[in-house]
Amino acid sequence: EQYTQNLNVMAKQGKIDPLIGRESEVERVIQVLCRRRKNNPLLVGEAGVGKTAIAEGLAWRIVKGEVPEILADATVYSLDMGALLAGTKYRGDFEQRLKSVLKSLKDSAHGILFIDEIHTLIGAGAASGGTLDASNLLKPALSNGQLKCIGATTFTEYRGIFEKDAALSRRFQKVDVVEPTVDQTVQILRGLKSRFEEHHSVKYAAAALVAAAELSSRYINDRHLPDKAIDVIDEAGAAQRILPKSKQKKTIGRPEIEEIVAKIARIPPQSVTVDDRSKLQTLDRDIKSVVFGQDPAIEALASAIKMTRAGLGKIDRPIGSFLFSGPTGVGKTEVAKQLAYILGIELLRFDMSEYMERHAVSRLIGAPPGYVGFDQ
Repeated sequence: EQYTQNLNVMAKQGKIDPLIGRESEVERVIQVLCRRRKNNPLLVGEAGVGKTAIAEGLAWRIVKGEVPEILADATVYSLDMGALLAGTKYRGDFEQRLKSVLKSLKDSAHGILFIDEIHTLIGAGAASGGTLDASNLLKPALSNGQLKCIGATTFTEYRGIFEKDAALSRRFQKVDVVEPTVDQTVQILRGLKSRFEEHHSVKYAAAALVAAAELSSRYINDRHLPDKAIDVIDEAGAAQRILPKSKQKKTIGRPEIEEIVAKIARIPPQSVTVDDRSKLQTLDRDIKSVVFGQDPAIEALASAIKMTRAGLGKIDRPIGSFLFSGPTGVGKTEVAKQLAYILGIELLRFDMSEYMERHAVSRLIGAPPGYVGFDQ
Protein backbone atom coordinates (compact mmCIF):
# COMPACT_ATOMS: atom_id res chain seq x y z
CA GLU A 1 0.00 0.00 0.00
CA GLN A 2 2.93 2.33 0.67
CA TYR A 3 4.25 2.14 -2.90
CA THR A 4 0.99 1.59 -4.81
CA GLN A 5 -2.46 3.15 -5.20
CA ASN A 6 -5.52 0.94 -4.87
CA LEU A 7 -7.62 1.84 -7.93
CA ASN A 8 -10.58 -0.21 -6.66
CA VAL A 9 -10.81 1.95 -3.53
CA MET A 10 -10.53 5.10 -5.65
CA ALA A 11 -13.34 3.83 -7.88
CA LYS A 12 -15.57 3.19 -4.83
CA GLN A 13 -14.86 6.74 -3.60
CA GLY A 14 -15.86 8.19 -6.99
CA LYS A 15 -12.37 9.49 -7.76
CA ILE A 16 -12.20 7.61 -11.07
CA ASP A 17 -14.29 8.61 -14.07
CA PRO A 18 -16.24 5.81 -15.78
CA LEU A 19 -14.80 4.39 -19.00
CA ILE A 20 -16.92 5.22 -22.06
CA GLY A 21 -16.37 3.11 -25.17
CA ARG A 22 -13.15 1.11 -25.67
CA GLU A 23 -15.14 -2.14 -25.54
CA SER A 24 -12.76 -4.08 -27.82
CA GLU A 25 -9.64 -2.92 -25.93
CA VAL A 26 -11.10 -3.79 -22.51
CA GLU A 27 -12.25 -7.18 -23.79
CA ARG A 28 -8.75 -7.88 -25.11
CA VAL A 29 -7.18 -6.82 -21.77
CA ILE A 30 -9.53 -9.11 -19.82
CA GLN A 31 -8.81 -11.96 -22.25
CA VAL A 32 -5.04 -11.61 -21.74
CA LEU A 33 -5.43 -11.38 -17.94
CA CYS A 34 -7.32 -14.70 -17.97
CA ARG A 35 -4.41 -16.55 -19.61
CA ARG A 36 -2.43 -19.15 -17.61
CA ARG A 37 1.01 -17.81 -18.54
CA LYS A 38 2.25 -14.43 -19.83
CA ASN A 39 -1.04 -12.92 -18.70
CA ASN A 40 0.27 -9.37 -18.97
CA PRO A 41 -1.39 -6.92 -21.39
CA LEU A 42 0.66 -3.95 -22.62
CA LEU A 43 -1.38 -0.90 -23.67
CA VAL A 44 0.46 0.95 -26.44
CA GLY A 45 -0.85 4.24 -27.83
CA GLU A 46 -0.11 7.93 -28.20
CA ALA A 47 -0.23 10.24 -25.18
CA GLY A 48 -3.77 11.26 -24.30
CA VAL A 49 -5.73 8.52 -26.11
CA GLY A 50 -6.87 6.82 -22.88
CA LYS A 51 -4.39 4.09 -21.89
CA THR A 52 -4.51 4.91 -18.17
CA ALA A 53 -8.29 5.35 -18.44
CA ILE A 54 -8.60 1.73 -19.63
CA ALA A 55 -6.78 0.44 -16.52
CA GLU A 56 -8.85 2.73 -14.27
CA GLY A 57 -11.98 1.71 -16.16
CA LEU A 58 -11.16 -1.95 -15.51
CA ALA A 59 -11.01 -1.22 -11.76
CA TRP A 60 -14.31 0.68 -12.04
CA ARG A 61 -15.95 -2.30 -13.77
CA ILE A 62 -14.59 -4.74 -11.17
CA VAL A 63 -16.18 -2.63 -8.42
CA LYS A 64 -19.48 -2.49 -10.35
CA GLY A 65 -19.37 -6.26 -10.97
CA GLU A 66 -19.26 -5.90 -14.77
CA VAL A 67 -16.37 -8.34 -15.38
CA PRO A 68 -16.18 -12.14 -15.84
CA GLU A 69 -16.30 -14.29 -12.70
CA ILE A 70 -12.56 -15.06 -12.87
CA LEU A 71 -11.77 -11.35 -12.25
CA ALA A 72 -14.67 -10.62 -9.88
CA ASP A 73 -12.42 -10.51 -6.79
CA ALA A 74 -9.47 -8.79 -8.51
CA THR A 75 -7.91 -5.60 -7.17
CA VAL A 76 -5.95 -3.23 -9.43
CA TYR A 77 -2.92 -1.54 -7.87
CA SER A 78 -1.11 1.33 -9.64
CA LEU A 79 2.65 1.30 -9.01
CA ASP A 80 4.10 4.63 -7.82
CA MET A 81 7.67 4.61 -9.16
CA GLY A 82 8.46 7.91 -7.40
CA ALA A 83 7.58 6.52 -3.98
CA LEU A 84 9.48 3.32 -4.78
CA LEU A 85 12.69 5.23 -5.60
CA ALA A 86 12.38 7.99 -2.97
CA GLY A 87 14.85 7.69 -0.11
CA THR A 88 16.75 4.67 -1.46
CA LYS A 89 20.19 5.75 -0.24
CA TYR A 90 21.97 2.39 -0.18
CA ARG A 91 22.48 -0.38 -2.69
CA GLY A 92 19.71 -2.91 -2.34
CA ASP A 93 17.06 -0.59 -0.84
CA PHE A 94 15.21 -0.22 -4.13
CA GLU A 95 15.39 -3.95 -4.91
CA GLN A 96 14.10 -4.81 -1.43
CA ARG A 97 11.11 -2.49 -1.83
CA LEU A 98 10.22 -3.82 -5.28
CA LYS A 99 10.57 -7.45 -4.17
CA SER A 100 8.27 -6.78 -1.19
CA VAL A 101 5.65 -5.26 -3.53
CA LEU A 102 5.86 -8.26 -5.88
CA LYS A 103 5.65 -10.72 -2.96
CA SER A 104 2.55 -9.00 -1.58
CA LEU A 105 0.89 -9.16 -5.01
CA LYS A 106 1.74 -12.85 -5.42
CA ASP A 107 0.37 -13.65 -1.96
CA SER A 108 -2.89 -11.80 -2.60
CA ALA A 109 -3.65 -14.06 -5.65
CA HIS A 110 -6.20 -11.57 -6.99
CA GLY A 111 -3.88 -8.56 -7.30
CA ILE A 112 -3.27 -6.87 -10.67
CA LEU A 113 -0.32 -4.48 -10.92
CA PHE A 114 -0.70 -1.48 -13.27
CA ILE A 115 2.52 0.25 -14.31
CA ASP A 116 2.02 3.51 -16.21
CA GLU A 117 4.97 4.60 -18.39
CA ILE A 118 6.36 1.08 -18.06
CA HIS A 119 9.43 1.92 -20.16
CA THR A 120 10.79 3.79 -17.09
CA LEU A 121 11.34 0.39 -15.43
CA ILE A 122 14.23 -0.32 -17.80
CA GLY A 123 17.26 1.11 -16.04
CA ALA A 124 15.37 2.11 -12.87
CA GLY A 125 17.43 1.38 -9.76
CA ALA A 126 20.46 0.12 -11.68
CA ALA A 127 23.90 1.03 -10.35
CA SER A 128 26.43 2.55 -12.74
CA GLY A 129 27.75 -0.25 -14.90
CA GLY A 130 25.30 -2.75 -13.39
CA THR A 131 22.66 -4.70 -15.30
CA LEU A 132 20.22 -5.48 -12.48
CA ASP A 133 17.33 -3.04 -12.78
CA ALA A 134 13.60 -3.11 -12.06
CA SER A 135 12.72 -4.81 -15.35
CA ASN A 136 15.06 -7.74 -14.64
CA LEU A 137 13.51 -8.19 -11.19
CA LEU A 138 10.05 -8.37 -12.80
CA LYS A 139 10.87 -10.92 -15.52
CA PRO A 140 10.71 -14.15 -13.45
CA ALA A 141 7.33 -13.24 -11.94
CA LEU A 142 5.89 -12.17 -15.30
CA SER A 143 6.72 -15.34 -17.22
CA ASN A 144 5.21 -17.98 -14.92
CA GLY A 145 1.82 -16.30 -14.46
CA GLN A 146 2.24 -15.64 -10.72
CA LEU A 147 1.90 -11.90 -11.27
CA LYS A 148 -0.72 -10.18 -13.42
CA CYS A 149 0.66 -6.90 -14.75
CA ILE A 150 -0.83 -4.24 -17.03
CA GLY A 151 1.68 -1.89 -18.66
CA ALA A 152 1.16 1.34 -20.58
CA THR A 153 3.56 3.16 -22.88
CA THR A 154 3.62 5.20 -26.09
CA PHE A 155 4.56 3.94 -29.56
CA THR A 156 7.81 5.94 -29.51
CA GLU A 157 9.00 4.52 -26.19
CA TYR A 158 7.82 1.04 -27.14
CA ARG A 159 9.91 1.01 -30.31
CA GLY A 160 12.87 2.94 -28.91
CA ILE A 161 13.23 1.39 -25.44
CA PHE A 162 10.82 -1.40 -24.56
CA GLU A 163 10.99 -3.50 -27.73
CA LYS A 164 14.79 -3.67 -27.57
CA ASP A 165 14.56 -5.75 -24.40
CA ALA A 166 13.22 -8.85 -26.16
CA ALA A 167 13.11 -10.91 -22.95
CA LEU A 168 10.79 -8.34 -21.34
CA SER A 169 8.62 -7.53 -24.37
CA ARG A 170 7.84 -11.23 -25.09
CA ARG A 171 6.30 -11.55 -21.61
CA PHE A 172 3.70 -8.89 -22.52
CA GLN A 173 0.85 -9.10 -25.01
CA LYS A 174 0.60 -5.86 -26.98
CA VAL A 175 -2.79 -4.13 -27.12
CA ASP A 176 -2.92 -1.15 -29.50
CA VAL A 177 -4.96 1.80 -28.21
CA VAL A 178 -5.74 3.99 -31.22
CA GLU A 179 -7.01 7.56 -31.14
CA PRO A 180 -10.84 7.66 -31.11
CA THR A 181 -12.75 9.32 -33.94
CA VAL A 182 -14.56 12.64 -33.50
CA ASP A 183 -17.92 10.82 -33.13
CA GLN A 184 -16.49 8.49 -30.48
CA THR A 185 -15.02 11.51 -28.67
CA VAL A 186 -18.46 13.17 -28.60
CA GLN A 187 -19.85 10.02 -26.93
CA ILE A 188 -17.01 10.14 -24.36
CA LEU A 189 -17.73 13.82 -23.62
CA ARG A 190 -21.42 13.06 -23.15
CA GLY A 191 -20.51 10.36 -20.65
CA LEU A 192 -18.20 12.67 -18.68
CA LYS A 193 -20.39 15.79 -18.97
CA SER A 194 -22.12 15.38 -15.60
CA ARG A 195 -18.77 15.26 -13.73
CA PHE A 196 -17.64 18.59 -15.20
CA GLU A 197 -21.08 20.20 -14.77
CA GLU A 198 -21.04 19.29 -11.09
CA HIS A 199 -17.49 20.62 -10.60
CA HIS A 200 -17.90 23.92 -12.50
CA SER A 201 -21.60 24.50 -11.63
CA VAL A 202 -22.51 25.04 -15.29
CA LYS A 203 -24.39 23.18 -18.01
CA TYR A 204 -22.90 22.13 -21.35
CA ALA A 205 -25.10 22.40 -24.42
CA ALA A 206 -25.08 19.44 -26.82
CA ALA A 207 -23.64 21.70 -29.54
CA ALA A 208 -20.76 22.64 -27.21
CA LEU A 209 -19.66 19.01 -26.85
CA VAL A 210 -19.75 18.45 -30.61
CA ALA A 211 -17.83 21.69 -31.18
CA ALA A 212 -15.20 20.72 -28.57
CA ALA A 213 -14.52 17.42 -30.35
CA GLU A 214 -14.52 18.83 -33.90
CA LEU A 215 -12.56 22.03 -33.22
CA SER A 216 -9.92 20.39 -31.03
CA SER A 217 -9.42 17.73 -33.71
CA ARG A 218 -9.02 20.39 -36.40
CA TYR A 219 -6.98 23.11 -34.68
CA ILE A 220 -5.04 21.52 -31.76
CA ASN A 221 -2.46 19.46 -33.61
CA ASP A 222 0.13 18.64 -30.95
CA ARG A 223 -2.13 16.40 -28.83
CA HIS A 224 -4.63 13.60 -29.29
CA LEU A 225 -8.32 12.92 -28.78
CA PRO A 226 -10.07 12.53 -26.40
CA ASP A 227 -7.58 14.25 -24.04
CA LYS A 228 -7.56 17.58 -25.87
CA ALA A 229 -11.37 17.68 -26.23
CA ILE A 230 -11.80 16.95 -22.49
CA ASP A 231 -9.33 19.74 -21.72
CA VAL A 232 -11.34 22.16 -23.87
CA ILE A 233 -14.63 21.60 -22.00
CA ASP A 234 -12.78 21.68 -18.67
CA GLU A 235 -11.08 24.95 -19.61
CA ALA A 236 -14.40 26.42 -20.79
CA GLY A 237 -15.97 25.64 -17.42
CA ALA A 238 -13.01 27.09 -15.53
CA ALA A 239 -13.14 30.27 -17.65
CA GLN A 240 -16.73 30.87 -16.49
CA ARG A 241 -15.96 30.28 -12.82
CA ILE A 242 -13.31 33.00 -12.64
CA LEU A 243 -15.66 35.65 -14.08
CA PRO A 244 -17.71 37.95 -11.81
CA LYS A 245 -21.11 36.53 -10.85
CA SER A 246 -22.91 39.04 -13.06
CA LYS A 247 -21.01 37.89 -16.18
CA GLN A 248 -21.07 34.13 -15.58
CA LYS A 249 -23.13 32.03 -17.98
CA LYS A 250 -25.14 29.08 -16.71
CA THR A 251 -24.90 27.22 -20.02
CA ILE A 252 -21.75 26.87 -22.11
CA GLY A 253 -22.44 26.91 -25.83
CA ARG A 254 -20.49 26.85 -29.05
CA PRO A 255 -19.12 30.46 -28.87
CA GLU A 256 -17.42 29.79 -25.52
CA ILE A 257 -15.83 26.61 -26.89
CA GLU A 258 -14.58 28.46 -29.99
CA GLU A 259 -13.00 31.12 -27.79
CA ILE A 260 -11.14 28.52 -25.67
CA VAL A 261 -9.88 26.60 -28.73
CA ALA A 262 -8.57 29.87 -30.22
CA LYS A 263 -6.61 30.55 -27.00
CA ILE A 264 -5.15 27.03 -26.79
CA ALA A 265 -4.24 26.88 -30.50
CA ARG A 266 -2.97 30.50 -30.47
CA ILE A 267 -4.91 31.48 -33.58
CA PRO A 268 -7.30 34.41 -34.25
CA PRO A 269 -10.75 33.80 -32.70
CA GLN A 270 -12.49 34.68 -35.96
CA SER A 271 -10.73 31.80 -37.73
CA VAL A 272 -12.14 29.20 -35.31
CA THR A 273 -15.59 28.03 -36.26
CA VAL A 274 -17.37 24.73 -36.70
CA ASP A 275 -18.95 25.92 -39.95
CA ASP A 276 -16.28 27.18 -42.35
CA ARG A 277 -18.60 27.70 -45.34
CA SER A 278 -18.42 31.47 -45.01
CA LYS A 279 -14.61 31.33 -45.14
CA LEU A 280 -14.69 29.10 -48.22
CA GLN A 281 -17.13 31.42 -50.00
CA THR A 282 -14.69 34.32 -49.80
CA LEU A 283 -11.44 32.31 -49.83
CA ASP A 284 -10.17 33.40 -53.26
CA ARG A 285 -11.26 37.01 -52.66
CA ASP A 286 -9.45 37.15 -49.30
CA ILE A 287 -6.18 35.85 -50.79
CA LYS A 288 -6.47 38.18 -53.81
CA SER A 289 -6.81 41.16 -51.45
CA VAL A 290 -3.28 40.44 -50.18
CA VAL A 291 -1.53 38.87 -53.19
CA PHE A 292 -2.01 40.81 -56.43
CA GLY A 293 -1.57 39.67 -60.03
CA GLN A 294 -1.85 35.92 -59.37
CA ASP A 295 -5.60 35.47 -59.94
CA PRO A 296 -5.49 32.24 -62.07
CA ALA A 297 -3.25 30.45 -59.54
CA ILE A 298 -5.35 31.58 -56.56
CA GLU A 299 -8.59 30.50 -58.27
CA ALA A 300 -7.18 27.02 -59.02
CA LEU A 301 -6.04 26.68 -55.41
CA ALA A 302 -9.38 27.83 -53.95
CA SER A 303 -11.33 25.60 -56.34
CA ALA A 304 -9.47 22.46 -55.20
CA ILE A 305 -10.06 23.25 -51.52
CA LYS A 306 -13.76 24.00 -52.03
CA MET A 307 -14.24 20.74 -53.95
CA THR A 308 -12.65 18.69 -51.16
CA ARG A 309 -14.58 20.45 -48.37
CA ALA A 310 -17.79 19.81 -50.34
CA GLY A 311 -17.10 16.07 -50.04
CA LEU A 312 -16.34 15.54 -53.75
CA GLY A 313 -12.67 14.69 -53.25
CA LYS A 314 -11.22 11.33 -52.24
CA ILE A 315 -10.84 10.91 -48.47
CA ASP A 316 -7.58 8.96 -48.71
CA ARG A 317 -5.93 11.45 -51.06
CA PRO A 318 -4.43 14.91 -50.35
CA ILE A 319 -6.59 17.98 -50.99
CA GLY A 320 -4.12 18.92 -53.70
CA SER A 321 -0.46 19.04 -54.61
CA PHE A 322 0.56 22.34 -56.18
CA LEU A 323 3.87 23.46 -57.70
CA PHE A 324 4.20 27.26 -57.64
CA SER A 325 6.64 28.28 -60.35
CA GLY A 326 7.88 31.79 -60.98
CA PRO A 327 10.65 34.33 -60.32
CA THR A 328 11.55 35.57 -56.84
CA GLY A 329 9.16 38.01 -55.16
CA VAL A 330 5.94 37.37 -57.11
CA GLY A 331 4.06 35.90 -54.11
CA LYS A 332 4.56 32.11 -54.15
CA THR A 333 5.35 31.79 -50.46
CA GLU A 334 2.88 34.52 -49.49
CA VAL A 335 -0.02 32.64 -51.12
CA ALA A 336 0.74 29.58 -48.95
CA LYS A 337 1.06 31.74 -45.82
CA GLN A 338 -2.23 33.55 -46.44
CA LEU A 339 -4.04 30.29 -47.19
CA ALA A 340 -2.87 28.80 -43.88
CA TYR A 341 -3.80 31.99 -41.98
CA ILE A 342 -7.31 32.26 -43.47
CA LEU A 343 -8.13 28.57 -42.90
CA GLY A 344 -6.56 28.68 -39.43
CA ILE A 345 -4.26 25.70 -39.99
CA GLU A 346 -0.58 25.12 -39.28
CA LEU A 347 1.97 25.84 -42.02
CA LEU A 348 5.00 23.55 -42.14
CA ARG A 349 7.73 25.17 -44.21
CA PHE A 350 10.81 23.37 -45.54
CA ASP A 351 13.43 25.61 -47.14
CA MET A 352 15.13 23.25 -49.59
CA SER A 353 18.13 25.55 -49.92
CA GLU A 354 19.17 24.02 -46.58
CA TYR A 355 19.09 20.50 -48.06
CA MET A 356 21.50 20.90 -50.97
CA GLU A 357 24.24 18.62 -49.59
CA ARG A 358 23.97 14.82 -49.80
CA HIS A 359 24.19 14.35 -46.03
CA ALA A 360 21.37 16.86 -45.37
CA VAL A 361 18.72 14.19 -46.04
CA SER A 362 19.44 12.88 -42.51
CA ARG A 363 17.67 15.99 -41.18
CA LEU A 364 14.44 14.67 -42.71
CA ILE A 365 14.66 10.89 -42.19
CA GLY A 366 17.14 10.63 -39.30
CA ALA A 367 20.76 9.53 -38.99
CA PRO A 368 21.88 6.43 -40.97
CA PRO A 369 23.10 3.26 -39.18
CA GLY A 370 26.47 3.70 -37.51
CA TYR A 371 26.04 7.42 -36.84
CA VAL A 372 25.11 9.19 -33.62
CA GLY A 373 21.34 9.48 -33.28
CA PHE A 374 20.39 6.36 -35.29
CA ASP A 375 18.66 4.75 -32.28
CA GLN A 376 16.70 7.88 -31.36
